[in-house]
Amino acid sequence: MGRFGGDWTKDKLDMVERYLDAYTTALKNQDYFRLMYIDAFAGSGTINLGRNDKEERQFLEGSAIRAKRVSDRRFDEILLVEKDARRCKELEERMNVNEDERITIVNKDANCFLQSLSRDWKTHRGVLFLDPFATEVEWLTIEKVASFEALDTWILFPTMAVMRLLTRKGVPEKHGSILKRVYGDESWRNLYRPNPQYRLFSGRDDQDERQKGTSALLQTYKNRLRELYGKRFLEDSATLRMPNNTPMFELIFCVGSSRATAIKAAKDIAGYIVKHGRR
Repeated sequence: MGRFGGDWTKDKLDMVERYLDAYTTALKNQDYFRLMYIDAFAGSGTINLGRNDKEERQFLEGSAIRAKRVSDRRFDEILLVEKDARRCKELEERMNVNEDERITIVNKDANCFLQSLSRDWKTHRGVLFLDPFATEVEWLTIEKVASFEALDTWILFPTMAVMRLLTRKGVPEKHGSILKRVYGDESWRNLYRPNPQYRLFSGRDDQDERQKGTSALLQTYKNRLRELYGKRFLEDSATLRMPNNTPMFELIFCVGSSRATAIKAAKDIAGYIVKHGRR
């Protein structure tokens, strides 16, 4: 029931919710725009946090539920995309779709949906949350969304999942095709080469090498975003870690609008949230 998560899950959802609150407040008097929220990997609407000390299951509300309850200015349209049919059914029940005409649940691959999404982007503004399980977000999708110049976008970069595609002997061909789909090119390839010195190392030295590789792979992805979005790219991002302090995801923000005033306002809000974390 729902996907599994931990403290890092709470952090990312709290940060996105804080932005939704601030975003809708900032635009509450701009009736010209129709506001939309898109969760491209909506799941079932809740996240399974496991059991607490009393052996009771704990569930965390997902971003879809949080977007629905935004009240300062409600979203005019809420699009929830989920590829799994069973999760879609659970999401429909949890969101009470029949009682809220703003909500549309789409049983479709997120990349296909976003790459074919069409609106009058002069009159639509919104927030998009790309929250994949692993490496599902394609670079072609990022390029398409950037071209709208309308959707402020939170991207959850799967740091750990990317690192798991790499081996001491290099990058297997099948993994290379996945990385090329995520990055849109092969800019990542020269950052991780087979190292003949690995056999001399163990423990901490090996861990340091992998941490350096993780940092380089993340920075390469952020460089790609900077090239695509320009001034709309927020340099600061939030590292979401496991209990053992291992980086699991990186929460990255890009502005939709290309207007200078909108860029500054969005980056000021998102930058503050990234630096100060959860509520």
